[in-house]
Amino acid sequence: MVTATKTDQSTARGERERRTGVVLSDKADKTIRVRFDFMVKHPKYGKFYKRSTTLHTHDEKNEAAAGDLVEVMACRRLSKTKCWTLAKILRKASQ
Repeated sequence: MVTATKTDQSTARGERERRTGVVLSDKADKTIRVRFDFMVKHPKYGKFYKRSTTLHTHDEKNEAAAGDLVEVMACRRLSKTKCWTLAKILRKASQ
């Protein structure tokens, strides 16, 4: 029997979903709220309109601040509302 290495397991599992958004709030400990904007096509009229959703995201080191552009990655459920984790900070907010 052949055992799979760690890199083989990660590729066999597949790439996790990633999204890019803006941090709305960093007030909670190890949790940030990230707004994710997307466009939706109206089913009847075909016009595109903007929608958004808020993702509760795990930030282990409390390094993201409000206004930062971040990339989040799907993970196992950590609480009732958290199932995303901070992958990286793409751009810090100008203070």
